[in-house]
Amino acid sequence: MRLHLRGIGLPDGEPVDWWIVDGVLSAEPVADAQTVFAGGWIIPGLVDAHCHVGLGPHGIVEFDEAVEQAEIERDAGALLLRDAGSPVDTRSFDDRDDLPRIIRAGRHLARPKRYGHGIAIDIEDESQLPEYVAQQARWGDGWVKLVGDWIDRGVGDLAPLWSDDVLTAAIDAAHANGARVTAHVFGEDALPGLIRAGIDCIEHGTGITEDIIPLMLEHGTALVPTLINIENFPGIAAGATKYPTYAKHMQDLYASCRDRVGAAREAGVPIYAGTDAGGFVAHGRIADEVEALRGVGMSATEALGAASWGAREWLGRPALAHGAPADLICYSADPRDPGVLAHPDLVMLRGQVYRKLTA
Repeated sequence: MRLHLRGIGLPDGEPVDWWIVDGVLSAEPVADAQTVFAGGWIIPGLVDAHCHVGLGPHGIVEFDEAVEQAEIERDAGALLLRDAGSPVDTRSFDDRDDLPRIIRAGRHLARPKRYGHGIAIDIEDESQLPEYVAQQARWGDGWVKLVGDWIDRGVGDLAPLWSDDVLTAAIDAAHANGARVTAHVFGEDALPGLIRAGIDCIEHGTGITEDIIPLMLEHGTALVPTLINIENFPGIAAGATKYPTYAKHMQDLYASCRDRVGAAREAGVPIYAGTDAGGFVAHGRIADEVEALRGVGMSATEALGAASWGAREWLGRPALAHGAPADLICYSADPRDPGVLAHPDLVMLRGQVYRKLTA
């Protein structure tokens, strides 16, 4: 079927017409096309840049539930997901036209007892990290995920997992295999070594301080702050009564998070939207993360771009362009207005029209 859409495109704010043939966008008029949307706003499909398809609140989920998670993301308008670590093999999703595209980072790489049980690949000897990174780089879709810090129960607080020289060798191994590297980091101590080793992105980044921001700018390090997940820090602290130093640290990181992320944004650190869905965060909440980014100083257009056209460019995926896949969402009201983004009027994935069924 040949389809047509007319509306206001973002970020330019100019009138646009798009025709769709065989799931592909055309800027040239197509005869006999059915108009399926007119008179509103048209934007590229949303991006959740930190989304764990295959994980739930209690850990690994069955494959059918992972499919349901992807469907929830699609109906929320998140049509491109960077899966920042999952033990569930979702590569067969690529054969389905009704599910979002997933950019996989493979399995989390951690030290024994230094991450969620059963989720990560546990590496006994840290000197083997470069080998494991190379393996995950070849398996994934251009990303590798490290656990940069986690509670060390012997210390009673957050602590780095890897020595600096091993990190440099590991990140070099990823880059040699055509992959970028990102890392889970809550605290302050792991950041300098990761950034100086050439890591491409930091997840969460609640430990970013004034001296870290220049390092990120020097090395071109991006940040995905997962702000709606940081809201779980007080609960994590409350449940860590055996480790009072860790509990207080998590409370302090929570209290300073928005100021720290705001300072990074003000300095020019590139920031993208990711929810950390799949653990303490339900799937389909990318609109909430966009709103949270506005809370650290982003304009409405900037925050939306961090979850749409800007994130797509960062991840090397097309936005709205002639010849690109017809992955877009439409709104009768301006999606930069609070409350609108979560309720798309039309979701189009590879030229197939979906509509959000609940208001």
